[in-house]
Amino acid sequence: MQQQNTGSSNSLGVIIAWAVVLIPLLWGVYKTVLNVAKLFS
Repeated sequence: MQQQNTGSSNSLGVIIAWAVVLIPLLWGVYKTVLNVAKLFS
């Protein structure tokens, strides 16, 4: 028998993958902005 994918598990995987990419990226941007603010103060 074939299983039909409703798309919800696939959507969850995409959301998790984006979170794994975006969280460290946003953290790096935040730290960079703090360092630039120190540079210009």
